[in-house]
Amino acid sequence: MPVITCVEDLKRIYKRRTPRMFYDYAESGSWTEQTFRENTTDFQEIHLRQRVAIDMAGRSTKSQMIGQDVAMPVALAPVGLTGMQSADGEIKAARAAEKFGVPYTLSTMSICSIEDVAENTSKPFWLQVYTLKDDDFMKRLFDRAKAAKCSAAVITVDLQMLGQRHKDLKNGLSAPPKLTFKSVTNMMTKVQWGLGMLGTKRRFFGNIVGHAKGVADASSLSTWTAEAFDVSLDWDRIREFRKMWDGPLIIKGIIDPRDALEALNVGADAIIVSNHGGRQLDGALSSIRALPAIMDAVGDKIEVHLDSGIRSGQDVLKALALGAKGTYIGRAYVYGLGAMGEAGVTKALELIQKELEVSMALCGRTEVTKVDRDILMIPRDFSDRWQ
Repeated sequence: MPVITCVEDLKRIYKRRTPRMFYDYAESGSWTEQTFRENTTDFQEIHLRQRVAIDMAGRSTKSQMIGQDVAMPVALAPVGLTGMQSADGEIKAARAAEKFGVPYTLSTMSICSIEDVAENTSKPFWLQVYTLKDDDFMKRLFDRAKAAKCSAAVITVDLQMLGQRHKDLKNGLSAPPKLTFKSVTNMMTKVQWGLGMLGTKRRFFGNIVGHAKGVADASSLSTWTAEAFDVSLDWDRIREFRKMWDGPLIIKGIIDPRDALEALNVGADAIIVSNHGGRQLDGALSSIRALPAIMDAVGDKIEVHLDSGIRSGQDVLKALALGAKGTYIGRAYVYGLGAMGEAGVTKALELIQKELEVSMALCGRTEVTKVDRDILMIPRDFSDRWQ
């Protein structure tokens, strides 16, 4: 067993063990990948203020996200195709999150269905939904989430159309994967992954196939997907979704303060400052750089979370110090999942929690709920350098 000291170590193992098309799916952004890169590098512009001779005993990373107790203010973000990174990947990730005490968010475009995850876990998880045109499908999706006792819905609002990701096009990404000479040759080198896939029946989009009208198998899925997303989405349409779901509602994909105010007005319980991991509008602000202006706009009127770019506990700490009440990891836990299955997801969470706890203490704070901007040194023009 290699010594794993950080999320980057998990990424190196993940790259060796997972087929190229699924590694590239996770580790890529749209177009030039500027936003994908800056999501992580912009965290490095913010420095931490070290304090000394302060009692560091009794440290706690416990907090709440939308009123739910969490072991640390970190949730597993919705990631499509997780069950292609590792067989039954959504179930493995949900189990790891449950045992650790953090929320798991299941993607609509998951391989394992809502029902699969519910049957294999004992605590409520969150469901992420896309803004689709088909009202019947959307209502049934929310009803399925209620039946599974999902404790929150996360509506993604930044994917009305797909940002082009060059690697996915070149790899012919699909679920199950397309069997070309190149893909088969690569998959043959990933023995552990292949054995896992042979042992599971879950290889299609479980929330879509058999549930969406006219989608009975994988062959009809691509046509449905191409027509399903609602390019005419507006805030009135989101109000309709709010009526379909009477539980806690989180809106994901907010980068502009004006949209944060709109989300507040439709009755959301929280927003996620996110640019879809740099996979949609290339050249958009990184999430951490966009966060201060959004906090200035909404203050404590709505709970603000942050997604995109987090790879360490120090990243979590910086986001919390800037005002976020919660954060999300996507790629960081996928690295662990592809590297070591459920144990790898747990390892990613352990690494981030330890970094968060130690860094917080060295900044003079022993409770994560008491972290504030005083622990940060922020460049003068970090969020307002734009004309």
